[in-house]
Amino acid sequence: MLGPRVRKGGSVNSCAMVSLGLIGWAEADALQKRVVAARKAGAVGDVLLLCEHPHTITLGRSGKAEHLLAGENVLRQKGVEFHATDRGGDITYHGPGQLVGYPIVHLAAIKRDVGWYVRMLEEAMIRASAEFGITAVREPGKTGIWVAGQTNAAPEKLAAIGVHLSRWVTSHGFAYNVATDLRYFDLIVPCGIAERRATSLEKLLGGTFRVSEVSERISRHLGEVLNLDVYVTPRVQFLRALEQAETSAQRLPREQTMVLATPGANVETVRSDV
Repeated sequence: MLGPRVRKGGSVNSCAMVSLGLIGWAEADALQKRVVAARKAGAVGDVLLLCEHPHTITLGRSGKAEHLLAGENVLRQKGVEFHATDRGGDITYHGPGQLVGYPIVHLAAIKRDVGWYVRMLEEAMIRASAEFGITAVREPGKTGIWVAGQTNAAPEKLAAIGVHLSRWVTSHGFAYNVATDLRYFDLIVPCGIAERRATSLEKLLGGTFRVSEVSERISRHLGEVLNLDVYVTPRVQFLRALEQAETSAQRLPREQTMVLATPGANVETVRSDV
């Protein structure tokens, strides 16, 4: 069931949370596009896809090629894929031990404010970090969440954000470093900010952490800040339901297909991570 749910207290906006595990970036991107199309058509409700990617570098629409510091041969030797994307922001790295979240929600039904939405993604991750005893903050003029560096060092980035909106349906999202191998960030200028470095939960706390420990917390807090009832849906069940929803949507006459016709619906918005 991917549509609205009812919980004790009445009808609420709901969001299916699906853990994809370790999945190639291209495969996850293709799935994300299917869910976005289904959400625009009203065939499914809001969805939060959570996953990890193999070593991958992605470049956003506003990214600069010179922020990729490694050549093709080096990337091949290290087993790192490279992909250009339609998300906002510059260049970033994804890899095992990093929680990647793709919220696909009808933002117009929540609040028609892209800036607010980005702040809420930050807020969910700030609250989740606090549960581990980490004080993460926002940095003026930048997105993502940051943690104070050692001594007089500049704050380090714990999580990045880069989103895309079309017809008020969101895609792409956030990347939170849990047990990430931070050496791979040396292949790029992270988010195009030369003087800043990335950090991770394990680096900050010195212990061993699972991505699942963080995903549960961020999902819960994301539900709080967006006023969504986030519920777990197994991957196989979700994919089966998505396929059924796509088939049903194709059978509907064009005039009966639910289109999210809201002011500015045809406008695509990219939010940069700088």
